[in-house]
Amino acid sequence: MKREVAFGLARLRRGPLLRFIVWSVPEAAPTAVLGFAVAHAIDDGFLRGRPETGLIWLALVLLAGAFSAVGSRQVLRALGELVEPMRDELVGRVVHGALGRAVSGKPDDGAVGRLTRQVEQVRDSYAGLLLTIRGSAMTVVAATVGLLSLSREITLVILPLFLLGLSAFCVSLGLAARWQRSAAIADERLASAATTVLAGTRDVIASGAESRAAAMVYEPIEAQAAAERALARMAMLRTGCFAVGGWLPLLALLAAGPWLVGRGVSAGAILGGLTYVLFGLQPALSRLMGGLGGGGVRFVITLGRLLDVPQTTRDRLTGHGGELITREVTFAYGPHSEPVLKRLNLVIPQGDHLAVIGPSGIGKSTLAAILCGLLRPTSGSVRLSSPPVLIPQEAYVFTGSVRENLCYLCDSEPSSAVEAVGASALVERLGGYDAMVEPSRLSAGERQLIALARAYHSPSPIVVLDEATCHLDPAAEAVAEQAFARRRGTLVVIAHRVSSALRARRILVLDGDSAVVGAHDDLLARSPFYRDVISSLSPAPAGSPRSLSGSRFWSGCGTDGCGPSRC
Repeated sequence: MKREVAFGLARLRRGPLLRFIVWSVPEAAPTAVLGFAVAHAIDDGFLRGRPETGLIWLALVLLAGAFSAVGSRQVLRALGELVEPMRDELVGRVVHGALGRAVSGKPDDGAVGRLTRQVEQVRDSYAGLLLTIRGSAMTVVAATVGLLSLSREITLVILPLFLLGLSAFCVSLGLAARWQRSAAIADERLASAATTVLAGTRDVIASGAESRAAAMVYEPIEAQAAAERALARMAMLRTGCFAVGGWLPLLALLAAGPWLVGRGVSAGAILGGLTYVLFGLQPALSRLMGGLGGGGVRFVITLGRLLDVPQTTRDRLTGHGGELITREVTFAYGPHSEPVLKRLNLVIPQGDHLAVIGPSGIGKSTLAAILCGLLRPTSGSVRLSSPPVLIPQEAYVFTGSVRENLCYLCDSEPSSAVEAVGASALVERLGGYDAMVEPSRLSAGERQLIALARAYHSPSPIVVLDEATCHLDPAAEAVAEQAFARRRGTLVVIAHRVSSALRARRILVLDGDSAVVGAHDDLLARSPFYRDVISSLSPAPAGSPRSLSGSRFWSGCGTDGCGPSRC
């Protein structure tokens, strides 16, 4: 599984990747022409007493440098398009993994560190690796082309030795990764043992257990020392590989000078070959060893820790059930706090449409969080046939395209979901599905419409709307809620308008003393609070259907919804 995820994270988008490679060609232009220009400047210019010709050839290198600057700018732009999606994917996995552990009762204390420091380390290392591998590869290709343009004999002297050193380094990378991982584990074990011993220093001294305490940390110290010695050997091995691939070609070319001259190779060509080694192959090999041997190994290890997360709720949004059951659920926000929910027993069968009503602060949003697994009940149990999708009052929209926001939970075409919840006009106004979204420029109602379309489009059979339409006008709210009511699956609505409750098949009334569930007529007979709410409605104009969408539901909710406050 981890290997599959790593492959998915490493998958590069075709368009940015193509631009990344294409613009690397002009960036490598100075390397390609450097030795060639030096050879002709010497042979055709300075050695023949034509300094102006030599200077013209050298000016070609400056021209190639200006051409390279244009390529570098485009390369960095394409790099951002390759790296940022990978960072976003990692952030999503860390968050979903932390939520998965929290729901299972195993809080993830290291999630914040992974979300901030480790994700940024992986992102920066990933960008550095892409630049290093691309830069080194293009430099080697350019230098090889330049060597071939000078002389086949020079190429045969230089290139095999360079490839030998490069191959030896690549073979050593697996060993370097194992040693680096061993060093990291040894460091963690030493820190844990030292913390344990230092925390009990007073007891160690009082009981005369200094020898025992020293023995506790001796083995971790030795393990870490062995790991550090292994890393030092790795550095020596890397130096040897560089000597073979970087310096040996230079010495071989100098030693083969008389033989090359005897075969008709000019002095300028030999000097051009030296130039390709010193300013092309050597820097490329050095960058590659530094990037892959240092940051590359750390990238692999850190990425492995980020991918070591449990199966997340997002991965499990494939069930076909839709049943929610609470048994004796009690919840309080502190050990000495009054419970918000008391011994709640509730069965929401598959395909049900339940509205939850009650005064402000009674526990409606708390119940929504418990049903979705974001809060664990103080006592009692919750059974879910499938993980729900929760849409809160303050809807989340991230910077990205409209399509990316809508397809976050499902990759299929979102147009039917957009039309169903009444968001077609909004998508058109934003510029279509490929238009970029800036969350700060959207109104609260627009953000809610996008979040509603995203939830409708998801594969989850359970949707919980926690006042998710309170920033919409009554007509737009009716369209969205009726769409969810027609959608296959189970719908739970934390209502802020009476009209939302009356659209539901069943209504759960939380009044602080009891929890009553039933249809509208049943609740009129059983719940005094519900009767008070209904009786407070303004009468509709004569001859028209009674409209409840503009009525005051309870204190804090006006005719246009509850605004920024929680109702």
